[in-house]
Amino acid sequence: MIRIMLIMPVMMLIVFGYVVGSDIRNLKLAVLDSDHSPQSQRVVDAFVHSGYFVLAGEPDSETALKKMMDGGKAVIALEIPKGFSDAIREKRPTQIGIVIDGSDSRSSGQANGYAGGIINDLNSEFYPRPSATQAGGVNAQVRVLYNPTMRNINTMVPALLAFILLMSTSNVMSQAIVRERERGTLEQLFVTPIGRTDYLLGKLLPYVGIAAIQVVIVFVIGILWFQVPFHGSLIVIASGLMLFMLSALGIGMLVSLISTNRQQAQQTSQLMQMPQMMLSGFMFPVEAFPTWLYYLTYLIPLRYILVIVRSNFMKGSSFSELWFQFVAMGAFSVGIFFLGLSRFHKRLAD
Repeated sequence: MIRIMLIMPVMMLIVFGYVVGSDIRNLKLAVLDSDHSPQSQRVVDAFVHSGYFVLAGEPDSETALKKMMDGGKAVIALEIPKGFSDAIREKRPTQIGIVIDGSDSRSSGQANGYAGGIINDLNSEFYPRPSATQAGGVNAQVRVLYNPTMRNINTMVPALLAFILLMSTSNVMSQAIVRERERGTLEQLFVTPIGRTDYLLGKLLPYVGIAAIQVVIVFVIGILWFQVPFHGSLIVIASGLMLFMLSALGIGMLVSLISTNRQQAQQTSQLMQMPQMMLSGFMFPVEAFPTWLYYLTYLIPLRYILVIVRSNFMKGSSFSELWFQFVAMGAFSVGIFFLGLSRFHKRLAD
């Protein structure tokens, strides 16, 4: 308990210090350049050199651009029309299309603000001495995909499906086993014909059923009460959540190994859940993290399931577009579950 109480404030200071006060950077940018001129390249350079965007790709068609956005490979896209450079040379008004992925309202809002500021600076560069005939300059035509109103609740409800599953399953799993050890009933169970496998199945299956009911309740309330649009597939959502449940159960078993009473189990569960909540993209966009912390988020299974539920919920993304998230989350979830299972068997044998 003392170790946990000392570690918790240090972890909170590091996470909040590096995450909350940071700007969102390294937003993935796609560019559909139909002009291929020095002026259009200057626009791309202005975005990339701003420090807020990284070039993720240059699709050659609207279809390829849409595919990048659907797969989460770009958060924002620029559409530079043919004749863009001619309009600038002739000091005529022109426009740049900005396409924003609205599935994460926080990142999309920041991306829109950054893009507006950069285009204003380009206006001053391309039209240094504006006159009455030059009114308008470079205008931004903004389109927001998947979440046109940028409602935060549309982003939060899909994420809550995964986070509630994590909290309920891992907490209840660790508490239930520790409670029996604390009362001395765990040893009594093993002098009965019930084997260790039977005991684990008896503990796991009810929690899996309860967690499934919780997910269904949140799903139904989110759609019917909060009017969150659902464009995805129930099979994709269910497959991802079932796979993610393995990691939650594994975490619960690992917590039960290092805890001797329910208070310790509760504190340990909170200690393990906090970095997942803060560093997965549930509360803060991962693009706001410093580089070393950004790469650390790849070790958190919750990050992958959040991409799956949000992309499928709002974009209708399929298995083929989310295969990386499924493979990565599957590897972590299965690894954590079987680590907890093997250590739990060993603890019971001892």
